[in-house]
This record gives sequence, structure tokens and C-alpha cells, in this order.
Amino acid sequence: MSWIDAVKQLEQSGQAYVLVTVLGARGSTPREGGTKMVVCNDQLFGTIGGGHLEYQSVIIATEMLKSAHQTQQRIEHFVLGASLGQCCGGSVSVLFESFPASAANIMVFGAGHVGRALISILSQLPCRVRWVDSREFELESASGQQPAANIEPILSDTPAEEVASMVPGSYYVIMTHNHPMDFDITEAVLKRGDAAYVGLIGSTTKWQRFKMRWQHRGYQDNFYQAVHCPVGLSSVPGKQPMEVAVSIAGQLIACYQQHLPQRVIQRGISWRELKSVQQSLSSQQCVDTEKTRIPEK
Repeated sequence: MSWIDAVKQLEQSGQAYVLVTVLGARGSTPREGGTKMVVCNDQLFGTIGGGHLEYQSVIIATEMLKSAHQTQQRIEHFVLGASLGQCCGGSVSVLFESFPASAANIMVFGAGHVGRALISILSQLPCRVRWVDSREFELESASGQQPAANIEPILSDTPAEEVASMVPGSYYVIMTHNHPMDFDITEAVLKRGDAAYVGLIGSTTKWQRFKMRWQHRGYQDNFYQAVHCPVGLSSVPGKQPMEVAVSIAGQLIACYQQHLPQRVIQRGISWRELKSVQQSLSSQQCVDTEKTRIPEK
């Protein structure tokens, strides 16, 4: 896959990545200026020539992926012969541009009418969804033969145990066909203490009963106060499955837009700065050559 296709695919799936570009090359180098590759969490797309230059570039890109919370830019200069031990002997300036993940991780419990309607909406949004149900027939008939790329159906006899598989800061929508199951799932989510959103379908009466059960178990009000129940936006009325799904999706979108990192548009590099980069590379190459010269006896 080319780096262009990789960027398109990663953007669509909302995954974090680093775009690595050879800004300038001087002397003998593996690849020319403008060459690009893409580094994401578990894959490389394209190449900037291999060898130690690419190895060090991947290390830098991986470090940026671990710490990136917004779009970042970074320039590194490499003298291939002296500092990297490559036979080429030239020098290269490399631009690293990191783009943070833009997809929310969502776990939806329930493949009923509202669940199906909600999944149809989420399949078109920048999110990764794990869709859990204990009923094989319902889940298979709901997800179809080929679910959307960002939807992962999960058949589980113990849905509450699936909560442990999610990353911190995930979003949970709980609406199974069984109230005790809803209670167990919600409790499992709340015990983690790291959810960005918890939505529970049901009436005010159902929610009051759930709170009373937690109070009898010794939990304080702050244990469950972040739960959205009844789930969805109160400004979006209606009881049809799609109406409820739209209400829930609207609440989810409002929530994850607040939590996801904002991409910061940074200014480009001026020609004066690029000229300074090339002068710096040239000077550094001379210094490294002097350092590696064998002294005369």
C-alpha cells in the first residue's frame, strides 16, 4: 500500500500516525527529497531508504505516537556516514508530522431495534465500535454478513466481562434485553473508573431501582452520578428506534468532541528556514568529517 493510500485509510479509521518526509538530501543518500513513509502503531507504509536512517526515524516516530495529543512537527538532521554509519556519506533532513487518533472507542451492548439503529449511525462516524450481545441469532441477523469496517460484533455469554477489554477513556452504551444484565454491565464499567461516557437505556423508575441497589451495596452517590440515564439528548424526543438512536448518537458526538484531541494547524516552514537547515547540515557534515579524520603521525 502506498503512503497516500495509508494516510487515507488511517484518517478514515481515526488511527494515529506519523508522516515522515525527507525534506532535503545532500550528497549520496538512500532516497531523494520528498520521499515519504507512514508510521502507525503496528505498521510501516513506504520507505525512506531503509538502513540505520529509517531505523532511527521509526524510533522517533514511535516516540511521537506515544506522546502525541495534538498535531506536532519535528525536524531532525542526520549525517549518514559519521553519525549513522551508513556508506552513503551524505546528509539528510527529515520532517516528522504526527497526527493523533481522531476516533472514539465505543462499546455498545445490545442488538435490539435501538442497538441496530444506533450501529447504522456509528458505522458512518469516526469511531471504533465493539458491539456485544449474548444472543447469537440477534447479533448475526443485525450485523449481517459483512459489517462496516469500524464495527466489530462480539458474541458473549457474559457481556459484563467484555468491559475489561476496552482501553481507558472509552464510551459505553448499555441497552440489552435484560435488566439484571444491564445492571451488571453498568457496575463493571463504573468499577473501572475510567469511562469517558456511560449511557444506560431505561426509564426513570429503572434508574432509581439501580441506584437503590448500589446504595444497598455500600456505594456512594459519586459512584454512579456520571451515568446518563435515561440515555440520549432530552432535546431530541421520540420513541421510535431511530429517534432514540439519533438522540443517543447526538449525546455521544457531543461528548467525544469534547474529549478527543484537537488538531492544531501549524504554520509551514519558510524558505529562509529551509536554507538555514541546509547550511546547518553542510556545517555539521564538515565538523563530523574533521572528527573522523585519521591524524597524521
